[in-house]
Amino acid sequence: MIYLDSAATSLQKPPEVARAVARAMHSCASPGRGDHAAAMRAAETVFACREEAAALFHMTQPENVVFTMNATHALNIAIRSLVREETRVAVSGFEHNAVMRPLYASGAMIQASDTPLFDSEALIRWFEQSLPGCGAAVCTCVSNVFGFILPVREIAMLCRQYGVPLIVDASQSAGILDLDFPGLGAAFAAMPGHKGLLGPQGTGILLCRDAGMPLLSGGTGGDSRSHFMPETLPERLEAGTHNVCGIAGLREGIRFVRRRTTQRIYSVEERLMHRLAARLNKLPGLRVFLSERDNQSGVLSVIPSGMSCDALSERLGAAGIAVRSGLHCAPLAHETAGTIQTGTVRLSVSPFNTPQEIDCAAERIENILKNSYKL
Repeated sequence: MIYLDSAATSLQKPPEVARAVARAMHSCASPGRGDHAAAMRAAETVFACREEAAALFHMTQPENVVFTMNATHALNIAIRSLVREETRVAVSGFEHNAVMRPLYASGAMIQASDTPLFDSEALIRWFEQSLPGCGAAVCTCVSNVFGFILPVREIAMLCRQYGVPLIVDASQSAGILDLDFPGLGAAFAAMPGHKGLLGPQGTGILLCRDAGMPLLSGGTGGDSRSHFMPETLPERLEAGTHNVCGIAGLREGIRFVRRRTTQRIYSVEERLMHRLAARLNKLPGLRVFLSERDNQSGVLSVIPSGMSCDALSERLGAAGIAVRSGLHCAPLAHETAGTIQTGTVRLSVSPFNTPQEIDCAAERIENILKNSYKL
């Protein structure tokens, strides 16, 4: 199988990740739940992952790295911390349902940009006009549908200028693009462990500037007499038993990213995406969403004219090419780009893909389209 669905989940991972998960399963208990060797080993493993993540995101305080189940969990904590009913919230027009649904559930007054796909300058102008009077802003680093790299640094600067706390969704950028969290000045940044950080599913990270509002309450392994969650991070936002095995694997994924560097990883993925786009752009009956600017990651969406996106995805799957079709849990992005009626077929690469795999995938897409013309 040629795996081109890394925007959903990284399937190909460094071998150290699986080994660390298995090792933790056999040797780690729960951190903060005892003074014996297995509990202490778990505590050391969890803290070591915090340190790796803090180093990757240029943070000096590992305790401000909070572990979650996934990016959705992290975003819910961030939104709960900042947004109340009727809070005005400015968001980009490319946000995932992991952002939009919690905002709607909170009763927020949502202002979403309608600026064109890949037009960074227009998006910056929209935020500059929309931020005054807002109680919060949310912006994804990279569109999970189109690979559009949003101008988060400029938007963060505007948020600081207008005193608006910013939540950054780094789901499609963590481990691929450099994220200087302190330099950004955002209130929170959320990400999964299982995408660009190359860790196991069921892991996530919330980077916190300050202590937020707990989404869950429960045991933290300390201060058990208190009826309330602790005031300090990370315990304030980490109720219950940690996914120690997942965190052990995540540590190895982050270590791989740090060794390889985000600059090299992004360079590989961008080259592969452009190689694929160059092949697909030559095919009649296929709309390819490729930026003319230097602001697209290793994610490429296409729409065939002679069949549905689901049909193309299904035929590619049967031909051994793993992709994803549909709205990708981001209907707002499709409304912004004008693809809400059809969705797209999304092809997304990883640092483990090869040019040969890209050429093979393009050839199979071409063959599928040619055969559809003959029907």
